[in-house]
Amino acid sequence: MAARRIITGFSNPTVKALRALRDKKHRKRERRFLAEGLRLLTDAREEGHLPEMLVMARGREEHPLLTALEAEVAAAGGEVIETDAEILSKITGKDNPQAVAGVFAEFDTALARVERGAAKIWLVAQALRDPGNLGTMLRTGDAVGAGGLILIDDCADPFSAEAVRASMGAIFTQQVAQARWDEFAAWLRQGPGQLVAASLRDAQDYRTAPYASPCFLLIGNESRGLPEEYEVTCDLRVTIPMRGRADSLNAAVAGAVLAYAALAALEP
Repeated sequence: MAARRIITGFSNPTVKALRALRDKKHRKRERRFLAEGLRLLTDAREEGHLPEMLVMARGREEHPLLTALEAEVAAAGGEVIETDAEILSKITGKDNPQAVAGVFAEFDTALARVERGAAKIWLVAQALRDPGNLGTMLRTGDAVGAGGLILIDDCADPFSAEAVRASMGAIFTQQVAQARWDEFAAWLRQGPGQLVAASLRDAQDYRTAPYASPCFLLIGNESRGLPEEYEVTCDLRVTIPMRGRADSLNAAVAGAVLAYAALAALEP
């Protein structure tokens, strides 16, 4: 196994470069992102994604999964770094960081890479602004066996630390694609695919709606919902009844409700 590189100073250039990955502009320039936690990194390894750099806290408890991960990273030519927990905290931006973090190359998010027939359900989010919601939708997609999450227009960064953390590892199990609405709409109509919008406009009850595979479930912006011109192009519009004072659900929650309804209809 290759020797670990020890870093003890906060001013080390590597530490500064890793901290900078929390900034979107730097992350996009480097096309790299941070993920932390042994469970998340193990999920990534099992899905065929190894970090280019593995950063471990000194004094952590030994674990066979971490030993296996370190060995594979070293064998693949990656770098293994050991540092103080305080420095790892500065890198991740968390007061109580996990004992290990990894640097991964960003994935190709081109819409052309999506194979619509690979799954019965796909989640689609339009102008989703909250990285926590984005990560939760990825986690929902993993739970229902969806093919992935397609991000439309200006959405939160799926590779931000907040989104990656909220995904609970689903960033590595779910395909992520990004496109403008016109591009997505044209792509969708080139093949099979039912576009279903969460809507109040001429909508059916989500529990009895006629879902069809492959089903693309479209969720709008947290505060504004979907633009009317997007809704009217959908094949099906569904609504979730509100029994209390709230007039709508959180975007990620609505996505989960619809995903399980579609799952039940498509896999009875």
